This record gives sequence, C-alpha cells and structure tokens, in this order.
Amino acid sequence: MATTAPVLVFMGPAGTGKSTVAALLAGRLGWDLQEGDDLHPSANVTKMAAGHALNDDDRWPWLDRVAAWIDAQSAAGRPGVITCSALKRSYRDVLRRENVTFVLLMGDPALILDRLLRRQGHFMPPSLLRSQFDALEVPDADERAIHVDLDLTPQQQVDTVLAQLDLSPGT
Repeated sequence: MATTAPVLVFMGPAGTGKSTVAALLAGRLGWDLQEGDDLHPSANVTKMAAGHALNDDDRWPWLDRVAAWIDAQSAAGRPGVITCSALKRSYRDVLRRENVTFVLLMGDPALILDRLLRRQGHFMPPSLLRSQFDALEVPDADERAIHVDLDLTPQQQVDTVLAQLDLSPGT
C-alpha cells in the first residue's frame, strides 16, 4: 500500500524559530522547504508591518495558499516542510491532511519577545506578539502534533523532531 509523503508544518507564534529549525530539518532530510510568510497576500504583510494584527478574514486566503502548497507536495509524492503560525485549531483544520504533522515550537514568552526584539528585516513587529499568544490554541491530543522546547538549541530541536517522528535522511 502506497503512503503519502509526509509534510511537516512548523507552527507557533512569531519569534519561535520556525524558519530556522524548519530550514535545518529540511536541509538535513533533503526535503522541500516553503517559508509560509512568503505566501501571505501583500495586504497582510502591509497590515502587519503597520502594527495591526491579522484577523480570521485576513488569514483564510493565506491558509488556502499554504494548503495548496501541501496539496501540491502530496500530489507530487514529495515530502516537505512549511512554516505557518497555524495558531488556531480552525486554521490547522484547513491544513490538516493524513500526511501532515504539526510541529509546535514553544517556550517562555519572554525569550520569544527577546528574539523578536533582536530580529532584523522582518515585517512583523514585536508589538504583535501578544495578539499571537492570545490567539494560540495549543494542539489537542487528537491532533497529529508534537511539541518542541525552545530551551533546546536549533540543532537539538531538529534532533528532537527526527527522533519523535522516527525520520532520517532518505525517509
């Protein structure tokens, strides 16, 4: 019986290191990588850059683009890694597929804020972090998700994901 290639969605609030850890993992496995922020409609980027939090209506078109990327990977039989905050269960429901696993990077909000304050060149200002924590619904036990602690180094986070999902290069 053929199985669909896995797709990992690195999720969580801004500043948790989704892009860094996803890129390390994708590179280690040789999987395709998509930065979810690159799929935002320009109106979303403009809104966030101006310091305004996105609402559900803003997010649906973006989530549809993320889901389309997941579907294209699956149709091509290619494993992949994509970043997407996926803060609410309803957002994850748009992305949920048999082959999708959510990887929640999470840790101390003060650490995450410190990371955001030091980040350069990103459109989302640190002032929006509170809105992301307010919206966050941690995946329930019935969702295919793993949690990775931000106290670990990015390489240790990759190792944790590989171990929890029993993945290795060539998988």
